[in-house]
Amino acid sequence: MKYFRTYFFLFICLMAAPSAFSQVDKQQELENKRKAILEEIKQINSLLFKTKKEEKSVLSQVEDLNQRISASENLIRVTNQQANLLTRNINDNINKISTLRDELKVMKADYAQMIQKSYKSKNQQSRVMFLLSSENFLQAYKRVQYMKQYAAFRKKQGEGIKAKTEELQQLNSDLISQKKTKQKLIAENEQAKKKLTQERKDQQDLVATLKKDESKFTTQIRAKQKQADEIDRQIDALIRAAIEEANRIAREKAARENANKKPNESTKNTVTKAGKTEEFALTAEDKALAASFTSNKGKLPWPVEKGMVVKSFGTHQHPQFPNVTTNSSGVEIATSDNAEVRSIFEGQVMSIQVIKGANKVLFIQHGDYISVYSNLATVSVKKGDKVSTKQTIGTVAKSHTEGRTVLKFYIYKNKTKINPADWIYRM
Repeated sequence: MKYFRTYFFLFICLMAAPSAFSQVDKQQELENKRKAILEEIKQINSLLFKTKKEEKSVLSQVEDLNQRISASENLIRVTNQQANLLTRNINDNINKISTLRDELKVMKADYAQMIQKSYKSKNQQSRVMFLLSSENFLQAYKRVQYMKQYAAFRKKQGEGIKAKTEELQQLNSDLISQKKTKQKLIAENEQAKKKLTQERKDQQDLVATLKKDESKFTTQIRAKQKQADEIDRQIDALIRAAIEEANRIAREKAARENANKKPNESTKNTVTKAGKTEEFALTAEDKALAASFTSNKGKLPWPVEKGMVVKSFGTHQHPQFPNVTTNSSGVEIATSDNAEVRSIFEGQVMSIQVIKGANKVLFIQHGDYISVYSNLATVSVKKGDKVSTKQTIGTVAKSHTEGRTVLKFYIYKNKTKINPADWIYRM
């Protein structure tokens, strides 16, 4: 019966091993998430709450506070998941420790009985007589082997007891460590909850300010959206013009090449016909560059070294005014003052324009893709320049009315706007 319990315990351990590894992986995954959220909160505080003296519109304050509240809620949720998983691990370890102690008790009792029997028969003369009483040489040989096996078994049992004792000590150590980690997480969570309570109170105060004069602020939001739409229209028009210009040059070049050909030579027109300017007429080099850009989807670097998205691509309902919707043709990235802007991929500077409300706007062509960098204070390249991936192309301008340094970033495929978050690594 005692051997059955030993084997049964070993079977349970083997079955539980994959689950234990799974829990370790899950704990590590949650810890990585927690660290990422803490880094996000650090960035929010650094980029959006640089100083309490920073002049900022009420709308900007609400938007920034929403970012921090959302991150704080995520932190509390992930920390709770970690604490719950640790609780399960602690309970599992307590059960393992209890089972191991029972097993160790049985093993020590078995070992003690064996030692007693061994002590009674330890007399060298008894062993010699045991061998000499053999009926033949084969039996004597077998008795020698038995004595060796018995000694080896006793040694193995002793090692087993030692291993079990060490395992028990390790589990106890893990248990103490897990309890300390859990207590630390709980303490951090309590602090995060206190901060979140204060942030929600600040948010309610700001929202109350907005609600007092809702018509004024909704007018501001719509005016800001109208300005953004006008900037988008100008950018769209500039891209259409660039495509038309590129195709005009390509048509003229093709016409010259055709004029130089002999009359009996067959010609193949690969250039977009006049009047059709939906797409760029690409050279073989442009096509290779576009293919390389496509293959890097989801892996392209951020246009700033340090930043966070404060407005994502697409249509959004305003959190405080449900009857107001806003649309973003790109993404808005808050960054540090005087932050350098860098090209997300190799290409050629297609155009540099000054647009009212967007400061300087830089266009870089990557085959039939275009990356657009809006709200630049300075530009360090010129039209026609070849640029490389991560090359500095300018700096971001700071808005004195909103108290933020924000880059508006777009990606186009020909004339079609596409979501930058699908292309930039972990955006």
